[in-house]
Amino acid sequence: MLDVRRLQLLSDLHRLGTIAAVAQAHTYTPSAVSQQLSTLEREAGVPLLERTGRRVTFTTAGQVLVRHAETVLTALERTTAALAAFATGLTGPLRIGAFPTAVRTLLPPALVELGRRHPGLELMVTELDPVDVPAALRDRRLDTGLLQDYDTHPVNPDPALESVPLLEEGVYLATAGATGTPADFRDAAWIMGSPGTLCHAVAAQVCHDAGFAPRTRHHADDYTTVLALVAAGQGVSLVPRLAAPEPPPGVRLIPLPIRRRTRIAYRRGTADHPAIAACVAAVRESADTYADR
Repeated sequence: MLDVRRLQLLSDLHRLGTIAAVAQAHTYTPSAVSQQLSTLEREAGVPLLERTGRRVTFTTAGQVLVRHAETVLTALERTTAALAAFATGLTGPLRIGAFPTAVRTLLPPALVELGRRHPGLELMVTELDPVDVPAALRDRRLDTGLLQDYDTHPVNPDPALESVPLLEEGVYLATAGATGTPADFRDAAWIMGSPGTLCHAVAAQVCHDAGFAPRTRHHADDYTTVLALVAAGQGVSLVPRLAAPEPPPGVRLIPLPIRRRTRIAYRRGTADHPAIAACVAAVRESADTYADR
């Protein structure tokens, strides 16, 4: 009988690429991970990995087992969700990951409603950039989290996750009163998200499509800070509608032909878990109040 925990380690190795990364994700030592994977190979009866120095690659049998492991892990999530439906009342931690603007706007009403309907839930929110949410869900640091993509910067879906739409909104060019297209601000200072974030990638792509590389003066990830810097004449930036319901005095928001989409995601197989379903419903209700009319 193959051990489920070891199948999870094998699946994580396929996703993360190195034993060291798997060890870090599980707070194990690399030696402990290697031992567990060696035990899994003995259970399977065939070599699953080929080791060359510090590098590890999957054999054909290992690749087959990884595909089946994903099916097994999803089935276990569904089983856990089905059993949870028999519990009386929802209790325990519910870990939610969201980007800062959503934490400030979408989540508070949802948290209030969840607390009213299910007082036994321990609601725990973590601010995360959308690019970091899939890994946090797969590593079980989160139970549900908010993802984003833009029509100018689509993101490939993670096969281990499921999601439903929350919100679609417009994107603006925020300036200190001036008007124009992004190309008209090629010589301006730009306020960008931190490198590696989705916001940074989108702004860089918009500038690239307009024929220039942005001259970045500031990096800021919170849009309240971004708008304050724009109002102070420190540069221009891209801002989604959710982040700018009432911009500061002197800030002009120029609509761009760009849409941002936000989804709420969870591990495949957990959609019917009562706590996940309750969270999704509450966040979707909150998001409806921000939907474009």
